[in-house]
Amino acid sequence: MKTVSTLSCIALLASCLTVTAFAQSPEQRAQCERTYAPKSGQSGKDVVWVPTPDHLVTAMLTIGNTTAADVVYDLGAGDGKIAIAAARDFGARAVGIEYNEKLVRLAECLVKSSGVADKAKVIHGDIFVNDFSEATVVTMYLLPELNARLMPTLLKMRPGTRIVSHSFSMGDWKPDDRTVVRGADYIFLWHVPAKAAGNWTLQASNREPVVLRLEQKYQVLTGTVLDGGKITPIEEGKLRGSEMTLQYNGPNGPTTLTGTITLNQISATASTEQGSTTFAGMRN
Repeated sequence: MKTVSTLSCIALLASCLTVTAFAQSPEQRAQCERTYAPKSGQSGKDVVWVPTPDHLVTAMLTIGNTTAADVVYDLGAGDGKIAIAAARDFGARAVGIEYNEKLVRLAECLVKSSGVADKAKVIHGDIFVNDFSEATVVTMYLLPELNARLMPTLLKMRPGTRIVSHSFSMGDWKPDDRTVVRGADYIFLWHVPAKAAGNWTLQASNREPVVLRLEQKYQVLTGTVLDGGKITPIEEGKLRGSEMTLQYNGPNGPTTLTGTITLNQISATASTEQGSTTFAGMRN
């Protein structure tokens, strides 16, 4: 677990967090709230609405390594503050999905008054129905049971998609990272893992093939390696998106196999104290 303060979160991307001339003023917010002013704790679909504090919005997007190259989807967008921050402070394209139509209208007003309507929007929808598969970063402040309901959808997303949750984890899918902000608030980060289970044959010139038999539970890999005529168990195996790391005791001693999985292909390097070997492989 790593622990950061709000100041250190901001320092990580200081160049991205400079408030622009389009930052929303209290007067602009009051204008948007003339027809509808939500109250923290009010009832909504499946949850009550509690806005994420500003410093945690910054921390969530920072921990998710958000950049201008990303597409951010905020699930249960409320007044749109995460979508606005993603666009305004990180340069990302952002979409919020919100079920409450009044909140959607408020959020769209706030998006416009913040000057980011070209990059951000909040749509009326249902997070269990709407398609958000284009996202590269997904943010959530939902209850554990809702996170669990979303898991099957999230696990089908592109490998490497970053999932960031404030306060609540996701059942038995353990996070890749857990950060504590100001000693009280938890932020969880997952990378959608590639599909790695199965039998793989790795080829290298002037060397016998290496055969992997992999079993997978989320980002954790187990199984065996056939290397140099010897079958050995995988001592530690993990995925971070499409990036795989396996450790086992091979014919030349402790071996670390790192690789990138792309559908049914893998490029990998096996490293020992004696040197390294590069492989290209296929799933059988």
